[in-house]
Amino acid sequence: MPEVKIRKQVRIVEEIFHEGGPVAATPRRRAAIVTVIENPYAGRYVEDIAPFMEDLKPLGVAMAKELVVALGGDPKAVDGYGKGAIVGAAGEIEHGALWHVPGGYAMREALGDALAIVPSTKKVGGPGTRLDVPVTHSDASYVRSHFDAMEVGVSDAPRADEIALVLVMTCGPRVHARVGGLAAADISKRDGLR
Repeated sequence: MPEVKIRKQVRIVEEIFHEGGPVAATPRRRAAIVTVIENPYAGRYVEDIAPFMEDLKPLGVAMAKELVVALGGDPKAVDGYGKGAIVGAAGEIEHGALWHVPGGYAMREALGDALAIVPSTKKVGGPGTRLDVPVTHSDASYVRSHFDAMEVGVSDAPRADEIALVLVMTCGPRVHARVGGLAAADISKRDGLR
């Protein structure tokens, strides 16, 4: 299996105090980590790429732990997440799909076995490509107050032979969430995968 070769990491932490309405009693926090790695399959078609997911698992765990720390260190305070990948032009969209298992399961584990599927997006693009990473509640995908996205990107990545791997975590609902639906306080175990 190929070795994971990291070129750089970028971390982003946001505090959102308001969106034009009243100032929130507690600001919403969002954090992203982007790790730029060499794409071991760039420039060629390889039939069996799935084993590389195993190599990416330790990276996913490390990135998820770093996000929890960036958001204050308490996994119980984190209640939203998402993931994504930007594949450089010498790669293919399927190379971004390699991040589904290592990124998603790492976040669910870091948060104490969160129940909801981790939303995801991926695309092929060059240096400076931006990605809107979808975010949903970590225990129930249908909690509307947590439907969100965080835009991320790196000015010099991904190069043609790279992949930018992204994890996003959030604390709390959108600052002025008021469109109804399932409330976070009303989640039951059966809501996890809805």
